[in-house]
Amino acid sequence: MKTFNPDAMGEKLLRRFAGGTSRRGILARLGLALVAAPVFPVLPVSRASAAKPDRSPEAKTTFARNAQSKDDTKCDYWRYCAIDGSLCSCCGGAVNRCPPGAEHSPVSWVGTCINPDDGRAYLIAYRDCCGKAYCAKCNCDGTDRETQLYVPQLNNDVIWCFGTTSMEYHCSTAVLVGTA
Repeated sequence: MKTFNPDAMGEKLLRRFAGGTSRRGILARLGLALVAAPVFPVLPVSRASAAKPDRSPEAKTTFARNAQSKDDTKCDYWRYCAIDGSLCSCCGGAVNRCPPGAEHSPVSWVGTCINPDDGRAYLIAYRDCCGKAYCAKCNCDGTDRETQLYVPQLNNDVIWCFGTTSMEYHCSTAVLVGTA
């Protein structure tokens, strides 16, 4: 009876492979792979499933199901799905404007919120207003679709006063960027 010898089988496979290839052929394939690799990220991707996102009531988050579009001084206002901090609309500013004496931060975090009036998703840029003492009115913590801190542009737990004259946080705005 013949016993199974993995070493002999491995040697046989490697000898067959070596007999059918050359160093030049291996180098040519390796070169082709190195040249083609940077092209992979720009190849077209089928986005058919993303063309029509599911916006049925069952697919909506709790915030999206309970959001309203009338009072921008309440935490359940539809644009505030991912806001964190005091609302500028309660602090002398507006939903998209800083109060006098405060300045917009040039950087922001983003969220995708669903408008209950038309059922469409919109990209919202949350920008902190800086340079004045903290406004302790209408404090909201919208964590709808919030990600961990290792994706900072989607996380609201950072004070976003970078690039302003003062790192002192005052309030937050929710600027409508466009449809998502």
